[in-house]
Amino acid sequence: MTPEALQHARERLEGMRAEQEAIIADMTTGEEQVIPSDPHHAGDFSDDSADDADAMSDAETNMALVENAREILDQITTALARIDAGTYGLCAICGKPIDERRLAVLPYAQYCLDDQRKQEELAGATTPPAPPV
Repeated sequence: MTPEALQHARERLEGMRAEQEAIIADMTTGEEQVIPSDPHHAGDFSDDSADDADAMSDAETNMALVENAREILDQITTALARIDAGTYGLCAICGKPIDERRLAVLPYAQYCLDDQRKQEELAGATTPPAPPV
């Protein structure tokens, strides 16, 4: 990659890092924070079990969103470290260049498309099959 392309990637990644950090801050300490009411603690539950269920559902959704933002933040941090190490844009498995179109869409991609597919297949192989409906 050219120095200009690397600089552009760094700037995009740093912007994305700031966005993910803001999401995490909002969801954990900001206005978007959802504080669950725990019906098992005296005084912490409402008179309406539906309200308690909604609060718990909101808290679980919040936790999932925060976890997702943290995973993306980790991938962004890894991509920035790869820029510093001179390995950005190269597949972490096979070492071949990652298609620039892929990096344009997903600048923190670590794998070429072939190896990404293999990783997803491996992850799917370790996931138990869904029960029949």
